[in-house]
Amino acid sequence: MPDPTVPPTPPVPLDALLARDDLGLRRIAGPADPGIVIHWAHTSEMADPYPYLLGGELLLTAGVHIPDGAGTGYFDAYVSRIVAAGGAALGFGLAPLHDTVPAALMESCELHGLPLLEVPPRTTFSGVARAVWQLMARARVAELRRVTEAQQSLATAASRPDPIPSVLRQLARRLDGYAVLYGPEGTELASAGREQGPEVREGLAGLAKVVRPAADVTAMAAGGGASGSAAAAGGRASGSALAAGSRAAGAMGVPPLERSREWGRVGAAAPGERRRANPPPPSPHPASATDTLADTHLAAYALGSENGFVLAVATPHRESADHTIASVAAVLLSLLTGEHQSAPGAARSSALVRLLLGGDPEDVAPLLGSDRWRVVHATPTTQPPDALAASALGAALGTALVDLTDDVVRVLLPSDREPNPLPGWTLGISAPAAPADWPAADTQAARALARARATRTPLVRHSDRPALTDLIAPPDADTHARALLAPLDGNPALTDTLRTWLSLHGSWDRTAVALSVHRNTVRQRIARCATLLDADLDDPDVRMELWFALKRT
Repeated sequence: MPDPTVPPTPPVPLDALLARDDLGLRRIAGPADPGIVIHWAHTSEMADPYPYLLGGELLLTAGVHIPDGAGTGYFDAYVSRIVAAGGAALGFGLAPLHDTVPAALMESCELHGLPLLEVPPRTTFSGVARAVWQLMARARVAELRRVTEAQQSLATAASRPDPIPSVLRQLARRLDGYAVLYGPEGTELASAGREQGPEVREGLAGLAKVVRPAADVTAMAAGGGASGSAAAAGGRASGSALAAGSRAAGAMGVPPLERSREWGRVGAAAPGERRRANPPPPSPHPASATDTLADTHLAAYALGSENGFVLAVATPHRESADHTIASVAAVLLSLLTGEHQSAPGAARSSALVRLLLGGDPEDVAPLLGSDRWRVVHATPTTQPPDALAASALGAALGTALVDLTDDVVRVLLPSDREPNPLPGWTLGISAPAAPADWPAADTQAARALARARATRTPLVRHSDRPALTDLIAPPDADTHARALLAPLDGNPALTDTLRTWLSLHGSWDRTAVALSVHRNTVRQRIARCATLLDADLDDPDVRMELWFALKRT
């Protein structure tokens, strides 16, 4: 994690500010490093601005604080305090007090490596601050666009026939770097992108050990010595922009990695001077860790909390969007690796194979862990479902038995799990059913979903309580239903429309919503049903009898 004092906005390259013709800024001392960035602009006329700086600022001053006859000693102390506070650059305004920038200030900035900008009289400090925020806003828009495009491409890659290699290839391309997936035993399963040297690969393997929830890491948390130190370092990695993963990796036999400057901040605080947030308590395996090796930035992400898979990336730059994009890839890879390697995943695969080879659902169901099940039909409330939305729904309901059709997601759920309404979804739920009755439960869920959509209700359950129809022998009920509905045979559209219309108490609009047709189409079909059945559909007795018959079909 970055220093908590650094704002969650993209930094602005100092060269981009200097390139603004409307400002007329000119660098007159200090390094001309294109990698120097600023996080904000701040104006101060204090002789010692250190207590008022957070780091990463372009500090603007008109020199009000400079005493008469100030010499090299004053300016050395002034500039050194700015550098110790993490200031990125100093802007000195000409007029109304100074016609030129003091030569001693220029010499001190050169000595301490602090860029010094000359601000012309026509440029106000508020104008400089506004330009900084304008550049930040543009960078933020570009960053959001980059993240959005990366999310879309990663989701598409996850739906390909070879999802894991596809996701790694897409991630490496989006980060312009290298991505590798490690298995639970630390073996490299797949990789993509620019090939890396042995030092980088060894560094990635070391970070993977820091975040992997494996037995050796758990032992580190309980033990002492080098292992205990590695565990503590791993814990600090989760709370620092530059992870202590190098220290943990070093304790595991991996060469320590070079620490780089945080978020492009210039200079470093003197020991004990800079206020820092207290680090979080150590943990045996943080969710992620980062480090830097020469000019290469390394990061590792644990995939899930138990399966031991780790995603690691190496990039030639460090940007906030990189972490977001890598985190999206880690979530997708967690879905692709977690369940398929677990015992429940193996049982599902076995059940599927047995069904494909002719097994009966009653014999296969015990492999799935339950004898009775509910079928759930669901649709998103704002857009058609996709593979990622279907997986998210299954995760929310606690099952991986998910089927995505054109406009409906079907889920098979053990009967002891009682679904609740989910934000953004409309659900229809069947009564508990044995495997032999799954087709009937599927029909129940479909009808419940149609009713939920028509009534704009987030969740509708099919009722399985005893009814008066249970008092009639099923063969007699079926015979009566077939005879009564015989005129509608061969026209399922009329049958479905009549069933939906009766279930919604004769509402034309709700029936149209449930069937996704125009209300005039509903009127025409109901009129056609009345004609074929030769029945008065306004008569409640007729409606009751037809409803009884339709429930038998």
